[in-house]
Amino acid sequence: MATILIIDDNETIREGLAQVVRKLGHLAHVAPSGPAGIALLDRYGADFVITDLKMEGMDGVAVLEAVRTRDPDLPTMIVTAFGTIETAVQAMKLGAFDFLEKPFAPEVVQLKVERALALRAAQRERTRLGAEAELYREREGARYGELVGSTEEIVRVFAAIERVAPTDAAVAIVGETGTGKELVARAIHARSRRAAHPFITVNCGSLVDTLLESELFGHEKGAFTGAIKRKLGRFELADGGTLFLDEIGDVSTALQLKLLRVLQERAFERVGGEATVRIDVRLISATHKDLKKEVAEGRFREDLYYRLQVVPIAVPPLRERKSDLAPLVSHFIRKLAPRTNPGVDGIEARALDRLAGYAWPGNVRELENVIEQALVFADGPKIGEAALPRFLLGEVVPRSPGIQRGDRPLPDLLDELERGLILEAYQAAQGVKTETARLLGIKTSALYYKLEKYGIG
Repeated sequence: MATILIIDDNETIREGLAQVVRKLGHLAHVAPSGPAGIALLDRYGADFVITDLKMEGMDGVAVLEAVRTRDPDLPTMIVTAFGTIETAVQAMKLGAFDFLEKPFAPEVVQLKVERALALRAAQRERTRLGAEAELYREREGARYGELVGSTEEIVRVFAAIERVAPTDAAVAIVGETGTGKELVARAIHARSRRAAHPFITVNCGSLVDTLLESELFGHEKGAFTGAIKRKLGRFELADGGTLFLDEIGDVSTALQLKLLRVLQERAFERVGGEATVRIDVRLISATHKDLKKEVAEGRFREDLYYRLQVVPIAVPPLRERKSDLAPLVSHFIRKLAPRTNPGVDGIEARALDRLAGYAWPGNVRELENVIEQALVFADGPKIGEAALPRFLLGEVVPRSPGIQRGDRPLPDLLDELERGLILEAYQAAQGVKTETARLLGIKTSALYYKLEKYGIG
């Protein structure tokens, strides 16, 4: 329901307009003069102002000027009698939304009200989206958010972001687990024309096929057991914005075909539905797998591969940009210390050396985890060696020495090697199974099976 202010010194005209407005379901405030109308505007506000042109004292042009000083975007319509059209046109040049000539039909009033309110809604939406975009930019803070660094490897990523962001090209981000692929996707979205619209993420590797299909495309009520109501999928939720499909390499070949159709036709049907849903979405995908190899071995569709790989961006692992370690540590201290240990503002040189000597298999994500843990145990204003996790201090089970083959078969040798690697990751993660799975680059369900197999934990 909108609020419409009607100003007219003729009671019949005034009430006639108010009646039409109320029949449309809106609230009407009426005033017999310009000053009285402006007083109502100041008290209650309005979404649309209708004012007579010829009134004693404060005429319609003066009302228009008073409205514009309060809200330049507020639509104002001039009501004019025959013979004063020229004056009404002049008022429109001064910023009036439209004019209404007496006598008028209710249908004409209804049409003009609907147009004015549509304009008002569009103005408010633009204002809202602009405020959201500004808030997002403020929240991101740094030029590339949490993508921190100045090495040649990461600068190439920044350059690719700037080049591809203004386009609608599909982007495929490749990199090891924990390198910041989602951060790259967010940076692209933030610099695109879609920045004020949703950024939706889906981890394709964390859901079984049937759940992933419903997550992506939504489902209708009764589509399967437990579908008690319609659910919108991530494609619909991302309409107008960006959809980020993480671990796209884990999608089954059956779902790959459906994704290909969406990319080609920008349309799909919900699970259990027949109506075609059309969407406008930019797709960004990411994977730690070698998709070329997956294509060659028949596990990934070649046509979908080329649809996704319009612009590939490779995110380097942390071990290949060690000189970025110090600024990353400083960044995470600034980010995490206020809520973890506000007294800490830096790291000691020896502790930083310990970090530099580690291979970081979990990349930047692992580094952030380590800094957060170190902040918890830090006693002074700087993170010292004693605050670091034990595995960085050499207090972990060492890698297994060279395996003695003897007369053992190959499967036994592989099991021994696998057990050693899992044990090392398990201890590095301090027994946290989800973190262990992440370090190893396998699903948590697979890890549970292997832990039971090898009697670990």
